[in-house]
Amino acid sequence: MNVDGALQIVALTDVGKARDHNEDSVASDAALGLAVLADGMGGYRGGKVASELAVSMLIDEVRAGLAGLRPDQLDEGAGWSRETLLMKSAIEKTNSAIHQQAEHQPRCQGMGTTLVAGMFYDNRVTVAHVGDSRFYRARGEELRRLTVDHSLLQELIDKGFYTAEEARHSLNRNLVTRAIGIDSAVTPDLVEETVLPGDVYLLCSDGLSDEVQDEEILSTLSRYSGNPQKAAETLVQMANEKGGSDNISVIVVRTLRPFPARKSWYSRVVDWF
Repeated sequence: MNVDGALQIVALTDVGKARDHNEDSVASDAALGLAVLADGMGGYRGGKVASELAVSMLIDEVRAGLAGLRPDQLDEGAGWSRETLLMKSAIEKTNSAIHQQAEHQPRCQGMGTTLVAGMFYDNRVTVAHVGDSRFYRARGEELRRLTVDHSLLQELIDKGFYTAEEARHSLNRNLVTRAIGIDSAVTPDLVEETVLPGDVYLLCSDGLSDEVQDEEILSTLSRYSGNPQKAAETLVQMANEKGGSDNISVIVVRTLRPFPARKSWYSRVVDWF
């Protein structure tokens, strides 16, 4: 699979105004159609170790897994695509490796990280996440969040104790209920969505979503829909202007054209008849 040329991907991370070091990590591989963002936590600088390991290991696992997929291999398992199952497996392996390192290295004890990733293929995107880092899609005049935070605050919202607006001012908004590396096993949430040319996608840490409201995110992504670099820079600037209370990380993905799956040799033979 190679979707390079069908996507523009811009990844930025910024320390913000209140922290003295950055524990977020971002990475992308346009040829794989992959974007990954992680927001680390815990230990003496262990958060940075965890987030860097998470993004690098996930990309390596996905790359190796895609190399092993046969073009004519069928989708299998609970209705998910091969790519989604691969993403799930890659996250589970990444979690296990980070958990083991945290267990065996004193300086890394207690470290963990959120993780949100998008893999684009066959005019689709698989979204996977653990924690409260988010994945948005801007299509036309609509902004849709494709992830639900794994956080105490989200659970309280779901139970009716807070409205979404009240939640923005809660002191509990950064307490996550699921993270990479904390436990020996983790279950990522998975979503598959159809991709259309002109869609703009945003992966972000809570350093952005805590400071910048969804309406402002949509306005910025729409205004700079043809310039993902400017969109990313503007979002980071907005978060800093509103206080920059945490590290701020964003990845903006713009879809330029369709990228259907390449047909297998068997499918091409069948088409001849």
